[in-house]
Amino acid sequence: EPKRQAAFGSVGRRIPYRILHVISQDGESLGNMHRAEALKLMDQHGLKLVLLRENVDPPVYRLMTGQQIHEEQLKRAEKQKASPKQGMYIKELSFSSAIAKNDLETKTKQIAQWIEKKYHVKITIRQAK
Repeated sequence: EPKRQAAFGSVGRRIPYRILHVISQDGESLGNMHRAEALKLMDQHGLKLVLLRENVDPPVYRLMTGQQIHEEQLKRAEKQKASPKQGMYIKELSFSSAIAKNDLETKTKQIAQWIEKKYHVKITIRQAK
């Protein structure tokens, strides 16, 4: 089963890595430390550990408050809404060969907007009566 992207949030006390790179809640690097030290820091300051980057050696964790985690989740949700969904969009447009000049100009502007948004555009021209 392929690994799914975990939701951004506290990892709790289950940390699969032995050595971690820890960043303080202010954004300062605290350096590499053993997971037991990181958990001790987390408990002392009443913070939560959050995994930032997993594909580096050692993985990067950050100490955050619950409020910071919530704000980061909201930011990521906004970014995901703003970014286009994965997949291919096809826009289809059909018009007659006897189309008026203004209508044709309007449709070409619409097609140009779709192309800017990286949509695939399919145009069908029907023969006039």
